[in-house]
Amino acid sequence: MATTEDFTKMMKDMMGAFPVDMSAMQDGFKTQAAFGEKLSKVALGAAEKSTEISTKWTKETLAKLSDLSSVKDEPADYSKAMTDFASAQAEVASEHMAAFAEVAKKVQMETMELVMAAGKDMSEDMTAATKKATSDMTAATKKATAAAK
Repeated sequence: MATTEDFTKMMKDMMGAFPVDMSAMQDGFKTQAAFGEKLSKVALGAAEKSTEISTKWTKETLAKLSDLSSVKDEPADYSKAMTDFASAQAEVASEHMAAFAEVAKKVQMETMELVMAAGKDMSEDMTAATKKATSDMTAATKKATAAAK
């Protein structure tokens, strides 16, 4: 009767002849983690700035409401106070919306810079990993070929 070959041993021997370098994976993970950290800083900075703008806007609005809600001598003064409040709010709104737009523009620019830098870093990491894997595979193939002779 014929004996069955031990494919498990053959696979272990074959896989052992082609080593896998995990440092490339670790470097890729570190690069990705650094990218995430930088991107988080951009987002948190934008959130902080947006909160400052909103707080300032709220304080200004409340100060104007204080003027609006005070007692007036003439009925026409209430109308004037309301008109003044509305025009002041329109002016303040445009200023603050411009400030929000500046924050958004800054975030967009910083994000694009990070994405471009990350793409370059990842490309360099992949090139280095590919070169190392190619040289390791070549060495392993030569070793396996020499052992087979």
